[in-house]
Amino acid sequence: MTDPSAATPPPDPAEAPADGTAPDTVPDGEPGPGASGAEETGTEEPETGTGEPETGTREPDAGTDEAGSDETGTDEAGGEEAGGEEADGEEAGARAEEGPEEAAGSGGGAAAGDAPSGGEAASGETAAGLSEAQAELAAQRELRARIEQRKAERSAPVEAGTKLSGTAADLLAAVRAVESGARPVAVPRVEEPAPARPAPAAAAPERTVRPPAPAAPTVTEETTTAVRQVLARGGAPETLAPQVSGVLGEGAARALADDPWQLLAVPGVRAEQADGFARALLGAECGPADPRRAVALTAWLLEQAARQGHTALEIGAVRDGLARLSVPEPDKAVDLAVSEAAVLVFQEEDEPEDDTEDADGAEGAEEGQGQPPRPEAPVLLGLERFALAEESLADGLARLVRTVHPASWDGPELARAAGTHGLVLHTGGEAARAEPAALAGEARARGLRVALAAHTARDGAVPVAALLSGAAGPGRDAEGALALDLLVVLDAPQLGLEPAAALVEALPDGCRLVLSGDPHVLGAAGPGRVFADLLAARIAPVIASRTPDPGPIGELVSGIGIGELNQVAAPGKEVVIVPVRDAGEAVHRTVQLVADSIPRAIGVPTEHTQVITVGHGGSAGTRALNAALKQRLNPGPGRFGGFDPGDRAAHSPAPGRTVTGTVVSADAEGLHLDCGGTRVVVPKERVESELRHGWALTAHQAAGARWPAAVVVLPGDAAGGLSRPWVYTAFGRAERHLSVVHGVDQALPRAVAEGVAPERTTRLRPLLDALLTDDDEA
Repeated sequence: MTDPSAATPPPDPAEAPADGTAPDTVPDGEPGPGASGAEETGTEEPETGTGEPETGTREPDAGTDEAGSDETGTDEAGGEEAGGEEADGEEAGARAEEGPEEAAGSGGGAAAGDAPSGGEAASGETAAGLSEAQAELAAQRELRARIEQRKAERSAPVEAGTKLSGTAADLLAAVRAVESGARPVAVPRVEEPAPARPAPAAAAPERTVRPPAPAAPTVTEETTTAVRQVLARGGAPETLAPQVSGVLGEGAARALADDPWQLLAVPGVRAEQADGFARALLGAECGPADPRRAVALTAWLLEQAARQGHTALEIGAVRDGLARLSVPEPDKAVDLAVSEAAVLVFQEEDEPEDDTEDADGAEGAEEGQGQPPRPEAPVLLGLERFALAEESLADGLARLVRTVHPASWDGPELARAAGTHGLVLHTGGEAARAEPAALAGEARARGLRVALAAHTARDGAVPVAALLSGAAGPGRDAEGALALDLLVVLDAPQLGLEPAAALVEALPDGCRLVLSGDPHVLGAAGPGRVFADLLAARIAPVIASRTPDPGPIGELVSGIGIGELNQVAAPGKEVVIVPVRDAGEAVHRTVQLVADSIPRAIGVPTEHTQVITVGHGGSAGTRALNAALKQRLNPGPGRFGGFDPGDRAAHSPAPGRTVTGTVVSADAEGLHLDCGGTRVVVPKERVESELRHGWALTAHQAAGARWPAAVVVLPGDAAGGLSRPWVYTAFGRAERHLSVVHGVDQALPRAVAEGVAPERTTRLRPLLDALLTDDDEA
């Protein structure tokens, strides 16, 4: 390893000619974020750089890419009320981060929202002629219909404004008991029997069928027109009408006129904008203490928290958020929202510490003479949608654990564990992906029905979204379950809560499930942390791979995973640092690397190089970088919704899923893309909401994919968005070559050493603990 202080410094890339050309020897820059090159070229610590990094504050638009809690963003206002700034909405498959003013103008102070939300969609053609997004949305609607039916079987629904009874009343009583300082009342657990499905036979499977998914509900033009009129009366952009109609349904106009704060149900609308809309409609009748406002803001805060990755929030955090929004009595507002069934309240039961404790010990503890009592489990508030998904996922996983028929499988540790358990967790880096893939091949050789799925289609795996929608995989059996004996899922950290619930719900009794992934990468976009919760719950064997990632990039990324930004030997210029002084220089150097230096000096063509940056906004975000890269690589007027044939595009057909491709053509049907050999058509009405230029992506968009070369851009204003998972994910997208355009000075090593991602508040782990603990006691 070369001593940086003794080495001869390489040419300063900042002194390159203004025409964007580069020296003939190596890509512009110096070896390493922590890289050590050959003796004659010298090295330099990545965190120091040369020149002055930009230290100004981040622009209001400079949101980061993490849709969960690993990173924060500033593209949307309103996230602070939910306990942290709101993250970028691109990873949720929409454009909330552009803000209402960007998306639909400033009319009336109401926001233009995101694209309609939905589940992940496949990148290919779907069964029954449905589009990608429609097929996956239909699959998730089917799941929600099933869990809604199960919920209805538990208890009758609570009508808005009526008095709660049964378990719901007990939970609300527990909330008030906590407030008064008393011990919460015990709430009986309502158990739901697992649905009975016959275990799959060992014989050849029956002929599978692919039933067409139900058609998406339609909203009449009359409804949209009526909503447009209400929006106009309140001074809101009329372009919101389709979204409002889609969210509120056929009675949207009347609902919005009666309760203007229902506008908050549209993604991207902020609290102050809904207040302005309500004042315009209601006049003197409108006030901060309006109960309609209290209920809507309580639910809205939980929606914002979901964008940070939380499936629930502690009740105190919600009250604090309401207070910041000038709700006069936050306690009463929460009670009202619970009684109106706008939000749900939870408190998990405490498990006894020691079942063998004798009666005398128990009495002593009650009198305060024994051990101090454990703190009460926190009271949580959540939205029904995410509560149902977590409960369905927990029930389904418990069902798989219970119904497996153990078998003795020869082979490595992973194969032996999969033979005897219904659920197995596998951890490791990029090189470790070969192990679960090999398991899938061995299982097929045993005559089992096997599917290998992943977040993105690579290494022989089909996208999870395609498996759910029926576009790929084995199809469904006569019971409506996937015709599988073993499902292996790669990229498990990117598996979102609702897709995970849909996937597990679709597996038959007796099916084995292997979830494999790298626990150091960024988590799934949106609410939940499924893989992390399962690892923490310890309900299944965890097989940790011992296969290291090869080469200088693998060594560098492995060190980042444990909080160390190490020097690595990079004799082939596998890792290069490019110091920059400001965001403008960062954009210039990035274009030079992609268009000239990397193709010429490394041999990786431009189309195989991916740029990754912290967020969409800002002077060196994806928007600015894509504009500069298009101007250099494929200039044109953008006559097809801002795109030209030959443009690289990033297609986000559904929340949390981004597929890169190339624009081929456009016609009345929409924009035609080539996504890795698969033709995809984006309808013209969805181009604006689902499509971006794709030369530059955020780290969250890039997670689950890799490219021969990656350029990671870190301008000075990106320092606040860095974390160890972000750096690990971004640097790990490169296979052969990594260039780091570095302008954050010491923020990079500090993020690696200290930037641990914040925890997400979820309920999956206690739900699993309760279900499987009850099994053990039985």
